[in-house]
Amino acid sequence: MSRLPSLAALEGCWLMVRMIEHADGRRDVFEGESIFHRSGPRLLQDETGVLTPARGGHALKATRRYVWSGSGARIDVAFGDMRPFHSVPVGVSTYETTYLCPPDRYEVFYDFNDFPNWSTVWSVEGPRKAYRMETRFSRLKD
Repeated sequence: MSRLPSLAALEGCWLMVRMIEHADGRRDVFEGESIFHRSGPRLLQDETGVLTPARGGHALKATRRYVWSGSGARIDVAFGDMRPFHSVPVGVSTYETTYLCPPDRYEVFYDFNDFPNWSTVWSVEGPRKAYRMETRFSRLKD
């Protein structure tokens, strides 16, 4: 059984594949890279890739940034504008937490059992949202 050993263990470039399954059965796919790079004591996570919608149409380029920080027992994850998002304990093999953004609810399950391969599964519910989003990360060679 593997665990997330530290914030530094995330540094580098990761291949990411994300499946987004909507309540109506549509399945969108995002494929790209997630680069974790240092900015002082923090890691910036920059996602870039292409989102292919289930119903056809044009593929869309997509980007997103998160900020990971902390040392010791917890890693804090913030949005790119530094608004708090959630935390993950260091040394866990799996972890589940919830982020509330009323009226929406975001539940995430982290799986580090095969680290450095790891995954997240988000379940999202709200008045205009209902989907499950699974992302698999695998380290790219530097």
